[in-house]
Amino acid sequence: MLIDAHAHLHQYGDDLDSVLQEIERLKILTVAVSMDAASYERTLEIAQRCELVLPVFGIHPWNAPACVGRLTELSAAVAQSPMLGEIGLDHHFIKDPSSYPAQSEVFEFFLDAASAQDKIVNVHSKGAERDVLELLRRSRIRRTIIHWYSGPLDVFRDFASDGAYFTIGIQALRSKHMQKIARDVPADRILLETDNPGGYEWMAGSPGMPSLLGRVAETVAALRATTADDLVETVRANFLRLIGDDPRLEKTRVRLLGR
Repeated sequence: MLIDAHAHLHQYGDDLDSVLQEIERLKILTVAVSMDAASYERTLEIAQRCELVLPVFGIHPWNAPACVGRLTELSAAVAQSPMLGEIGLDHHFIKDPSSYPAQSEVFEFFLDAASAQDKIVNVHSKGAERDVLELLRRSRIRRTIIHWYSGPLDVFRDFASDGAYFTIGIQALRSKHMQKIARDVPADRILLETDNPGGYEWMAGSPGMPSLLGRVAETVAALRATTADDLVETVRANFLRLIGDDPRLEKTRVRLLGR
């Protein structure tokens, strides 16, 4: 079974039926992260249509300013979600520093909840890699997925030494920097992602489909001098280790074990 550890299924429109059919045909366990409360509700609806979709709640840093002052309203969704994401900081695409305190407040709210509830976090760190690292260390989060890491190599090594998992995605198809990271991720911490549909659309101009994950696997496997089949099995083993015996992810574990 393939695992897409970071996708935004709520962003698909009329092609959603085809997307879900492809997920089922290719047997892709899809971690469907959200951007805000509305996208999480949509993702929950989508997950009712496909057992391979794992719906996850988070507030993306782009949407953080709208949530400051009403974070307690998010508590029910936080408690319901089996892991938390997409959360984090963005000082690259968001150029206005006046929004950064709001980003930090929302991110810390989620980190506090993840620490208290012992949940996996799926983290965005673009342009704020060192700040994200320090906040994760301060919160003592036990299980972290760093989504699409493309920052400085020294911070990458610090995340790795702290035990973080890393999703490698479509940018490894083109970026020399991402190819370097794809080669250097510890074998027991590598995951794959598509960031569909918007990631591929940002890079290539057309929305990504689930089958894109196979292309990512082949590319990353070649970079790491292994086969796509072996890489897929490594990712499955890594994801099983990451979720461990978390009762909120028991169905996911059973599905990955083929029981």
